[in-house]
Amino acid sequence: MANVKIHPTAIVEDGAKLADGVIVGPFSIVGADVSLGEGVELKSHVVVAGRTTVGAHTQIFPFASIGHQPQDLKYKGEPSTLDIGSDCLIREGVTINPGTEGGGMVTTIGNGCAFLANSHVGHDCRVGNNVVFSNNVMLAGHCEVGDFAILGGGAAVIQFARIGPHAFLGGMSGLEQDLIPYGMALGNRAHLSGLNIVGLQRRGFSRNEIHDLRRAYRLLFAQEGTLLERVADVAEEFKDHTIVMEIVAFIKAGGKRSMCTPKNGAE
Repeated sequence: MANVKIHPTAIVEDGAKLADGVIVGPFSIVGADVSLGEGVELKSHVVVAGRTTVGAHTQIFPFASIGHQPQDLKYKGEPSTLDIGSDCLIREGVTINPGTEGGGMVTTIGNGCAFLANSHVGHDCRVGNNVVFSNNVMLAGHCEVGDFAILGGGAAVIQFARIGPHAFLGGMSGLEQDLIPYGMALGNRAHLSGLNIVGLQRRGFSRNEIHDLRRAYRLLFAQEGTLLERVADVAEEFKDHTIVMEIVAFIKAGGKRSMCTPKNGAE
């Protein structure tokens, strides 16, 4: 606990592990089974509870509630965990819950994520790296969110839904289905409205890669045939195109939800 700073009004329970450079701000509480990595900062009025690990240099802002008992009426006190990566930004009023016996016992958050004010991550979720939740985003239990996905303000995601890498869910959208990698969904209830072109350009995808994605998208969500037939056709035509095959693999893997499709497209 070298160079650890704990404000006199904060409570750090016996057993908590605080790495070098941790700052525990005023009126914050750190539970006995919590581990805070190097340089983690709890600004003030932060509560980190349960069997929670927070990675290095993550910052947590006032009134965040991290690692408390999951909001699942089936939870019976099982020793589930919450694992948050490094360099994350967790703003005011954010809630992140640990796992449950029914979902693998763990909630995981990757590195470099940003959770803006009052956003929520439910139990047993798997959130990748460099994901952004805008204000008031609600992620129900058992969801998966891929790397670099962005969820707009006030968006709500139903339990067991999957959101692929580099996808974008528009603000105030209600997502009841799986959202493909690189896809963009809007509306209540949300429908697929194209590809996340702006995000792809910002992250340095080439003109040819974006062109291939557009061609594959048009084929995948054409009116002719079934989705499975179109997936097979795209898999054959684009078998040497890595990013297109990510979408194919996502659809083939399936989940508990159907696939989010264009509003007037074939299901």
